[in-house]
Amino acid sequence: MTSNTRPSYKEAQERLLKWCQSVTRNYECVKIRNFTSDFADGLAFCAIVHHYFPDAFDFNTLNHDSKQKNFDLAFRIAEEKAQIYPLLDSDDLIHGQLDKKCVFTYLLTLYHGLKNHETMTNKIFEKRKL
Repeated sequence: MTSNTRPSYKEAQERLLKWCQSVTRNYECVKIRNFTSDFADGLAFCAIVHHYFPDAFDFNTLNHDSKQKNFDLAFRIAEEKAQIYPLLDSDDLIHGQLDKKCVFTYLLTLYHGLKNHETMTNKIFEKRKL
């Protein structure tokens, strides 16, 4: 890939997977290797959101058997704290198959939204220091 071309879909997937792994590395119960089964219980989404908003909820109280609660919590906090609209529906995720491309698309939205939120927060913090 050259510097002036967009990454291929495969390269974008690899980069996003590495980002997911990076922000969830301190969450023992979350191991992300793919965009399907590793997101099936909602804990991976919760860990990603919790990484950016650690005071929003107590991650240690979550349970992998409470899929609906986990999905709803992650999607709600992402929307409330970073204005990231939930592109996925927890009912569909629980009662249907996880679609790799849908999960990838939402994660890409999370990535951009959370990075943007982080940048804006840092700018505000820097201004306050002046």
